[in-house]
Amino acid sequence: MATYLDTIVATHRAAAARDDRSLGELVEQAATVPATRGFAAALRGRDSLAVISEIKRRSPSKGDLFPDLDPAALARTYETGGAACLSVLTDTEFFGGSVADLQAARAACDLPVLRKDFTVDARDVVDARLMGADAVLLIVAALSDSELRAFHELASALGLDALVEVHDASELDRALAVGAGLIGVNQRDLSSFTVDRDLAAKLRPSMPDGAVTVAESGVRDAADARSLRAAGYDAVLVGESLVTSPDPAAAVRELQCS
Repeated sequence: MATYLDTIVATHRAAAARDDRSLGELVEQAATVPATRGFAAALRGRDSLAVISEIKRRSPSKGDLFPDLDPAALARTYETGGAACLSVLTDTEFFGGSVADLQAARAACDLPVLRKDFTVDARDVVDARLMGADAVLLIVAALSDSELRAFHELASALGLDALVEVHDASELDRALAVGAGLIGVNQRDLSSFTVDRDLAAKLRPSMPDGAVTVAESGVRDAADARSLRAAGYDAVLVGESLVTSPDPAAAVRELQCS
């Protein structure tokens, strides 16, 4: 039986198989775009927990969250609340996002932006750079070891930070094997979409000194944020609770525990 992740990744791989654009030509184009803003640098060494605030219209598990959101307005609101970075969904079929959402959000503020999508092809990495993203997401569970290494190296060559996302200890080992220095622990199981709020704390001791660490999913309030800060995390990536909050700026501020 296919899982949520299987279905989403298969859809993206099918789209990549139909893509006849030249990787070399795309890389040449990427060399001409402006410098990135430094996603990982914005999370490192802060006195308080960094918040990566997400722009997310819907999810496969919860359905519509804020389908009519204005990405530019929400980006400015997050920045006002003290967000360190943005994460913007660009997957259309499953999350209702778009490249236009990312570009509008980034143009409206000074924050570095993660392209939140399912990277399955080298051209996806270059596309992130071309659309103006400052970081790209690499989900270990969706990639082979050779893909993970190649995409991580390509991102670095293009000036992109790569948030390497893991869901268990074996995936963390794979991330470390390719030299990942920006590591996200997604506490949501992408097979069942259930959340294990203890997972990030369990995996943190296995991460090396100097890595920038991000806890993802299951962060509901200041108490969750404090727990993750105590476990040693540099940042949290929060979507649903911010998007659905009546006051997103205040919600961001509440998550920034020292």
